Amino acid sequence: MNTPSTSTAPPTDAISLRRALGTPSLVLLGLVYMVPLTIFTTYGIVTEITGGRLPVAYAVTLAAMLFTARSYGRMARAFPVAGSAYAYSRQAFGGPVGFLTGWTLMLDYLLLPMINYLVIGIYLNAAFPAVPGWVFALASIALVTALNLFGIVTVARTNYLIIGVQALFIVVFVVIACIALGSPGAADPLDPIVGDGSAPGLFPVLSGAAILCLSFLGFDAVSTFSEEAKDSRRVVPRAIMQTTIIAGVLFIGLAYLSYLVYPHSTFSDVDSASVEVMQHAGGAFLTAFFTAAYVAGALGSALTSQAAVSRIIYAMGRDGVLPRRVFGWLSPRWKSPVAGIVVTSVVALLALVLDLTTVSSLISFGALAAFSLVNLSVIKHYFIDQRERSGREVFGNLLVPGAGFLITVWLWTSLSPLALVVGIGWCVLGVIWLAFVTRGFRAPTPQFEGLH
Repeated sequence: MNTPSTSTAPPTDAISLRRALGTPSLVLLGLVYMVPLTIFTTYGIVTEITGGRLPVAYAVTLAAMLFTARSYGRMARAFPVAGSAYAYSRQAFGGPVGFLTGWTLMLDYLLLPMINYLVIGIYLNAAFPAVPGWVFALASIALVTALNLFGIVTVARTNYLIIGVQALFIVVFVVIACIALGSPGAADPLDPIVGDGSAPGLFPVLSGAAILCLSFLGFDAVSTFSEEAKDSRRVVPRAIMQTTIIAGVLFIGLAYLSYLVYPHSTFSDVDSASVEVMQHAGGAFLTAFFTAAYVAGALGSALTSQAAVSRIIYAMGRDGVLPRRVFGWLSPRWKSPVAGIVVTSVVALLALVLDLTTVSSLISFGALAAFSLVNLSVIKHYFIDQRERSGREVFGNLLVPGAGFLITVWLWTSLSPLALVVGIGWCVLGVIWLAFVTRGFRAPTPQFEGLH
C-alpha cells in the first residue's frame, strides 16, 4: 500500500456532504442508533442486580451521561465538522492524539453493526427455525449497505419507518400494560423504586448503572453528521442533548412499567427475561409484536451505525491519515462515502462466524475512550486555550467536563479483561500505523485545512 499523502490540500474531488438534516432528523438518527427497545436487552440482568430497581439505575445512568453529552454538544458547536471525537480531540490536543482517538472509536463503531446483525439472525431464526440465522444476517448486511450507498437522505427516511414501528409497539405495550395493571392484585406503584429487598443499598444500583451506560451509546453518533446538518452549530448540540434526554425518559418509563406488570427480579432465563414480561402482559400477540419491533430496531441501529462509522473513515481519509484517494472520496451521484461503507460491511461479515457474547464484550472500549477524550477536549479548548474561566465558565468549562471524565474512568472498571486486552492491542496497531503514515513520527500527522 502506498504511503498516504501528508499534504494539507483538500481533495481534488470538490464534492461535499449534503446538508439536509434538521434537529428532528438528527434526533431520529440518534434514537434509531440507540434502539429505544434496547432496554429489554439487559432487562433481566440489571433487574436481578438491582433487586428490581431498574428505573432507579436508569435515572442514575441518565444523569451521568448528560455530563458527556453536554461535552459533545460543546465541541460540536466549536467544531461543526464530521469526525466526532476524532475531530474534537485532534483540534484540542493535536494530530497524533486525534488519530488515536478516532482509531479507538472505530473499534466501537465497526463492531456495533455486527451486534445488530447477530441479534437479527438470532431472533428471526427463533421465529423461523428452518432458515439459518446467518442467512438473515447476510441479507441484512446487503440491505443496510445498499441503503447507505444511496445517501443520507435515504437513511433518514428509512429511519422514520423504523422508529415508527418501535413507537407503535411502545404505545401498544403501554396500553396493554395499563389494562393489566387495572386487574386485582396489581403491584404497588413504589415497587420499581424501592425494589423487592433482594439487593439493598446503593452499590447494586451503581453496578447496574455501569452496565446501562452502554444503552446510551448513540447520542455521540449525532455529532458525526455535523457536515450534513443545517446550521450545525445550533442544531447538533441541541440534537445531542435531546437524544440523550428522550432516550433516558423512554428507558426509565419502560423499565418502571415493565416491573409493575411483572414484579419479579428472578427469571427462568435472565438473557431473555423480556419475553417473560411480554408473555405475562399480552400473551403470544405481544411477544410476537415485540420480536418484530426489536428486529426492526436492530436493523435501524445497523443502518445508522454504519452511516456514522463510514463518515468517520471518510474524515480520516480526507485528512490523509488513511489513503485519501480511496477513503476521502464521495460518490458524485449519492454524495456518500463509498469506501467507508464497503469496509464496514466487510467487517460486519464477521457476524457470520462470531458470537454475540464475544462481540458485545469488546464494544465499550472505544466508546469509553472517546467519551474520556471529548470531556478532556472541552477543558483543553475552552478553559485552557480560550481562557474562558470567569464565573459560571469555571463550572461549565472545567467542573462539568471534569465530572464527565471521572465518570467514564469509573466505567472502565466494569470492562472485562478480554475487552481491555483487545482494546489495548487495537491501540498498539494504531500507533504502528501512525508511525508508518508519519515515516517514523518524523512527518506531521496529516490534516485537512478545511477543518482548522
